[in-house]
Amino acid sequence: MKILMVCLGNICRSPMAEGILSAKAIAAGLDCEIDSAGTESYHVGEAPHKNSILTCKENGIDISHQRARRIQIADFEKYDIIYALATDVYAEIQAIVKDETKMKKVQLLLDEVSPNQKRSVKDPYYGTKVDYEDVFELLGEVCEAIVQKYR
Repeated sequence: MKILMVCLGNICRSPMAEGILSAKAIAAGLDCEIDSAGTESYHVGEAPHKNSILTCKENGIDISHQRARRIQIADFEKYDIIYALATDVYAEIQAIVKDETKMKKVQLLLDEVSPNQKRSVKDPYYGTKVDYEDVFELLGEVCEAIVQKYR
């Protein structure tokens, strides 16, 4: 299974989600390829936000090697599932793709634990370290649900 996590800039939420899901999939023995991207090009080529790296590191996950990139049309051929981490990200993906067939691969990440509630993972970019820790905890719960679903 190939999974893509998508947020706005690909330096806070989606790199954390990629790292968490990768670690959980490996621990569960799942054969998965997980990546992340953003809908915007603000941070292309940059490492994840320092608080994303630190929060993951404190939880035994190294995401320091990741580099931000923008989602591409080719991603819709490569990945089986594309998780939008927020409703605004979902809308931006729709605007980029403009293809309802391809959009069938896209779903809101939090639908895995709260189906059809249109919940978003809060963007911690302008927040404190605690905001990053809260996002990490939420992503951990969702990623665990994904691992159990595909186990």
